[in-house]
Amino acid sequence: MEEDRSILEAKEVLRIEAESILNLIDRIGESFSRGVELIYRSKGRVIVTGIGKSGLIGRKIVATLTSTGTLALFLHPVEGLHGDLGIVTKDDVFLAISHSGETTELNMIIDSIRDIGVPRIAFTGNPSSSLARACDVVIDVGVAKEACPFGLTPTSSSTAALAMGDALAVALIKRRNFQEKDFYKFHPGGNLGSRLRAKVRDVMLSGVQIPRVGSHVSVLEAIREMDEKNKGFVLVTDGDHTLLGILTDGDIRRLVRTGTDFRNERIGAFMTRNPKTIREDISVAQAIEYMQREEITTLAVTDAANHLKGYIHIHDLLGRGGTLKITLAE
Repeated sequence: MEEDRSILEAKEVLRIEAESILNLIDRIGESFSRGVELIYRSKGRVIVTGIGKSGLIGRKIVATLTSTGTLALFLHPVEGLHGDLGIVTKDDVFLAISHSGETTELNMIIDSIRDIGVPRIAFTGNPSSSLARACDVVIDVGVAKEACPFGLTPTSSSTAALAMGDALAVALIKRRNFQEKDFYKFHPGGNLGSRLRAKVRDVMLSGVQIPRVGSHVSVLEAIREMDEKNKGFVLVTDGDHTLLGILTDGDIRRLVRTGTDFRNERIGAFMTRNPKTIREDISVAQAIEYMQREEITTLAVTDAANHLKGYIHIHDLLGRGGTLKITLAE
């Protein structure tokens, strides 16, 4: 009897979620078309953001887009507020996911995105929300109710957002005339697969390309090196090239915001010590997975003795820098 009850409950969950997706069909219209066109005509990437369950859905949408010919990148809104907003350019399109449309961190970052001049698309269940009002295109992914018996756990709402993301990706496949032969290039049996099996040493930037300073320099000198290399961070080493720390443009912004006088201070007082690193014999695929899991955009490459060998940046691995195309043979 207990098993029969479980089966009935499972069927009811699937019915509710299926109806939630079917109810989206009548809402597909001009806003959806405008969203597809914005992404298709963009010269940059789709920067997807969301927090909690919406963030997990956003990551899956990114994975679907990138595997079908649309460059995409996930940006955690909290990390964006603390420096990673620097990855966004005016050539990108911003896709924000929030069922309520009132997620504090998301709405805070939207204001900055608007200042950059980036087109903004919202997936939300509340078309009159703060998020919806701040976006250029609003795609309604609202549901009548959650499948959760308490109406609290995102179930139907996350399923609806995921399905709409798939609809967006498939519409872009058609718009780009993406073919089966193109699909193979983005999967392990094709071109991208061989590239992802390459090692970090094959794609890392090294030598004079590394934004690097010694531990004895002032913060102002470190900022000059950061500006000159235009990477949004600087690595700190000692005389033997041992990695000591990292200072990012987000760190600088926080110092300015808090009124900290750092003009005559050494970098050691403000850098982040023992930053995350990776070995040069790790595969590019593993590096990307690690960066996405840790929600970081830069990794220093070090040897077993923690000597700095180079660095990799998610921009270069996922589309902006083109390192993979330049360094590796077709």
